[in-house]
Amino acid sequence: MEVYLKLNVVLEALIDRWYAWSHLVSPATAAMNIKDRHLKIMQSYLRNPKIHAAAVKKPEMLGGPFIDYDGGRVDEIKALFEETKEKRAPLLALCDAINELNTLLQTEATGYSLNDLYEKVPAPLQGYVELYYDLNNHPNFRFFESLLYKSEYYDESTQSISLQMIDADDARSFVLSTPRLDDELMIHLNIPFKENIIEELFKMKRIPSSYEAIKEKLNIPEDKEALFKSFFTTEAPTTYIPYTGTGIRTRYFGHACVLVETDEVSILVDPVISYDGYESDVNRYTINDLPETIDYVLITHNHQDHILLETLLQLRHCIKNIIVPSSGKGNLQDPGLKLMFNNIGFHNIIELDDMESITLDKCTITGLPFLGEHSDLDVRSKLCYHIKLHNDFSVLFAADSCNVEPKVYERVQQIVGNADVIFLGMECDGAPLSWLYGPLMPKKLQRDKDNSRRLAGCNYEQAKRFINIFNPKNVFVYAMGLEPWLEFISSLKYTDESRPIVESNLLLDDCNQRAIVAERLFGEKTIEY
Repeated sequence: MEVYLKLNVVLEALIDRWYAWSHLVSPATAAMNIKDRHLKIMQSYLRNPKIHAAAVKKPEMLGGPFIDYDGGRVDEIKALFEETKEKRAPLLALCDAINELNTLLQTEATGYSLNDLYEKVPAPLQGYVELYYDLNNHPNFRFFESLLYKSEYYDESTQSISLQMIDADDARSFVLSTPRLDDELMIHLNIPFKENIIEELFKMKRIPSSYEAIKEKLNIPEDKEALFKSFFTTEAPTTYIPYTGTGIRTRYFGHACVLVETDEVSILVDPVISYDGYESDVNRYTINDLPETIDYVLITHNHQDHILLETLLQLRHCIKNIIVPSSGKGNLQDPGLKLMFNNIGFHNIIELDDMESITLDKCTITGLPFLGEHSDLDVRSKLCYHIKLHNDFSVLFAADSCNVEPKVYERVQQIVGNADVIFLGMECDGAPLSWLYGPLMPKKLQRDKDNSRRLAGCNYEQAKRFINIFNPKNVFVYAMGLEPWLEFISSLKYTDESRPIVESNLLLDDCNQRAIVAERLFGEKTIEY
């Protein structure tokens, strides 16, 4: 019997039963997050599960380090805690070695040659790092990251996927703080992310195939077969209608995800796709509103709400190319995106640097500088994108770039020209540095310094200057985490008094006074030019 996979079947990519994001794939950042995030959260839960249960219920604690199991399942968390310590012993040793090496350099690298210090590099790191000084004689080190992926520190056996059907936008717990335990409505499969069977399964959201064949290939346990069968239907989904107009169509899919189409090319930016098949107050586009082949996926930066492995693995079979920003080549805080994608089964990766372009027939994609938003850390894997389509129509995706130095974009504009349409992120509060990068820091940052270094997009004044430079006809504020289906990865909730809403309202008013068509996007939106 040939069947379709239902549109509300969700894949969660997991590592050690935690929701996978790029920093859990790359070995060095995985080591730091496992020790200083996962184990600490689980240990805290084991000490006092009631505190976690109470914190999860408080809106102001949303996104905090609290496990969402209502104070229960303590034995299972304890088992996962012990299993993690045992199975991940090499990575925990790597984490300790990274901290030890940092201390060594801060105490013994005093401006003289570093040659003799190689003998003192902790054993787990020997052969994987280069020591260096910056031009101010501050010591540091970088990884040969490709070697780490070939070592015991990259363990595909820790990767798995879970399958479930969701029936509400708020059905899932926040991903950075709650591991995914067994559930009667969830199927866990020990499948590395690179396996082609994932593509075979999710092709079935559009193309019917044999239920028996896919069940056998996935090796579905007998006690989960009834649940697995419920994931399928004989009802065909609606058929995608390709864009055949002579102009340009853009479709907003939520957050920072936008599809740009002409009759010749399709470009999808920061894929974060919601699901269909259940009632919701918010309209949205889903996977079946995408072309059957996506020519280019553009990744703006390496955060979990812009590189959503859940979406990318489901789309892998239909993506021709993925464009990513190049990284800092071995810095702990800036793992390489091309390496990460290659190791989980994506082999169509193109790296771009600032002001570097890919020129196609009637389409040019240029990577532009991306400022701020990374708490003043030396993170290079971030790009805005300028897309010039036929008839010189251009679209600029600024994502979460924070326009702290307008002169950069003034110089950029002199090279690429104006933009007809700008998509600009204005989540201007942003979490403090420690929320995302805390596990990588050798020393805990003082609270006032931590709070001053935010993961923030443009405020009104910064956004206004951005628009003054590029002179767009249309401005769309996006990447705000507004949609209810994003709460499980962004942990954001706004009121009318929230600063990002107030600041973006000021921008919209200013644009409209200047006859610039402007809108803060929410849910879904189609615009044709």
